[in-house]
Amino acid sequence: MSVRLLVVDDHEMVRMGVESLLSGTDVEVVGHASNGNEALVEARERKPDVVLMDIRMPDSDGLDALEKMHAELPEVRVVLLSTYDNPTYMARAQALGASDFLLKGCSRETLVNTITAVAEGRCPTPFGELRRVAGKMSTKQLDLKQEVPLTQRETQVLRHLALGLSNKEIGQSLTISVETVKEHVQNVLRKIDCTDRTQAAVWAVRRGLV
Repeated sequence: MSVRLLVVDDHEMVRMGVESLLSGTDVEVVGHASNGNEALVEARERKPDVVLMDIRMPDSDGLDALEKMHAELPEVRVVLLSTYDNPTYMARAQALGASDFLLKGCSRETLVNTITAVAEGRCPTPFGELRRVAGKMSTKQLDLKQEVPLTQRETQVLRHLALGLSNKEIGQSLTISVETVKEHVQNVLRKIDCTDRTQAAVWAVRRGLV
């Protein structure tokens, strides 16, 4: 039985490239969209089994669309696609309900295997990138109800971190030095009892900070 796939990317060349790669496989491309808003419309109409969706797109990005799609069409599984090997993107994807996460440089075999496995309900798959986040989170249960005494500045830094910004970008946004950002990040990790930025990003998303 073939898997019905909706491909979402703001670059037509990428959309056509994915469809070409999937030619002759058990994955059938049933629709295309160029941003998150179009993806929701197409998903309602096409009823795909899986949506393969870019993260960085104009108007409505993949993470926003993922959140809306997961709420409205929970039966549709979403695999996020990105050029960026960014752990906080993966953390937000996992927290918002993505089935898996692929890098645009992945092989045809990885692409097909991931989409097929997701359609079968194996999430995260052994092929995609979310296994890295799932492995981290399976070894630690985050206490989301505990009140954490973060300062206003620490909360700002955590929000920026969860959005995928580097220490340099956070410093530029908040007009503070990189060394000060590093100090705030270490304080945040200690206070919320997380070992790295990935866990902190998941914590922030689940607490509704981003």
